[in-house]
Amino acid sequence: MTNWINTVSRDHVERGVQGGFTQANHGKPHMLARMARGDWIAFYSPRTVYPDGPPLQAFTAIGQITDDEPYQAEVSPDFTPWRRKVDFLDCVETPIRPLLERLDFIEDKSRWGFKFRFGVFRIDDHDLDVLRSAMLVPIGEATVDT
Repeated sequence: MTNWINTVSRDHVERGVQGGFTQANHGKPHMLARMARGDWIAFYSPRTVYPDGPPLQAFTAIGQITDDEPYQAEVSPDFTPWRRKVDFLDCVETPIRPLLERLDFIEDKSRWGFKFRFGVFRIDDHDLDVLRSAMLVPIGEATVDT
């Protein structure tokens, strides 16, 4: 099993969560083809809206790949992006700055944003555990608005 980060604006992540899918690199298949059923994927959103929304700098979703290979979806006649099916977990949006010192994939803490320029990249189990424990609300601690 491999763990991934996908760098995507929050508005695009929200569409993926609602539809149960992820895209990468503006709909190109090469990074999606490297993923396998059961792989974990966490989403980092540098901005709220693509391409020029306000900065966000937070992890916005996490889930597992549930299919065996990429598939194409027809969004419009001239846009048929490649996607993977994802089972998203209930989570809370989590700012990156409090996690910087604990994330090993960020080697230069003073230039932490550089790594996200790759779009999709692998992370190790330690970093996935840091993200999961920060993003997932323990059972019984969820609040309900009344």
